[in-house]
Amino acid sequence: MQQYLQATEFIDSDSAVVQAFAARFSGINDERERAVALYYAVRDEIYYDPYSLRLNRGSLTASYLLKTKAGFCIPKAVLLAAVARASGIPARLGYADVKNHLSSPRLLETMGTDLFRYHGYTELYIDGRWVKCTPAFNKELCDKFGIKPLEFNGREDSLFHPFDTAGREHMEYILDRGHFTDLPYDEIVADYLEHYPKMAQLHISGATLSGDVAAEAGHK
Repeated sequence: MQQYLQATEFIDSDSAVVQAFAARFSGINDERERAVALYYAVRDEIYYDPYSLRLNRGSLTASYLLKTKAGFCIPKAVLLAAVARASGIPARLGYADVKNHLSSPRLLETMGTDLFRYHGYTELYIDGRWVKCTPAFNKELCDKFGIKPLEFNGREDSLFHPFDTAGREHMEYILDRGHFTDLPYDEIVADYLEHYPKMAQLHISGATLSGDVAAEAGHK
C-alpha cells in the first residue's frame, strides 16, 4: 500500500494547498466517513469545466487544480487521490473510455466525437478493498443538465449513471484502461494528439478554449 500513499509529480499530496484541503477533514476519525467527505468536497467545490483543461504537465497537478477551482475529470480524479493520500487513505487513478450521450453540441464540436477517452476516476482503499468513485460532475452542473449527481458511501463503486433523470441515455462505459499510481501523462497526451488533434494542440500550447458547459445545458 505504501506506493498509494506517496506523493508523485501529479498527485502532489505533499504540497501545502493539498495538505490544507485535507486538514479540513482531519477531525473525522472514521476513515470511510473521511473519504466520503473528501469526495463530496472535491466533487462540488471544484467546478467541472472541460474547456478549462490544459495538457501541459504543471496544469494537471492536484495543487494547480486547487488554485484554479475548475477542471475536467482527469485532474479532479488526481485531486481526490492527492487529498486522500494526504489524509492517510491509499488512493490510485483509474481510466475508462466512455460515451457521453448528453454532451453539449459545443463540446461535441470541439472534440469531434462523443467518445471521451481516458475519463478519469479515483479508487480509494477503504475497509480492506478498493472502491471506485467519480468526482467529476459537481451538483450544480448535474442539476442544470438533469443528471442525478453521483453519490458515494465508501462501500460501493460510484460510477456514472447509464440514464438521466428523464430516462434518456447518459453515460456508456466502453473500455476499462486499468489503474495507475500516478497520472500516465505521456500515454494520455499521445492518445489525445491522435484522436483529438485540434483540441490537444491548443491545450498543450496553453491556449484556453471558449465555452461554458453549464450555459450549454439548455441547448442539448
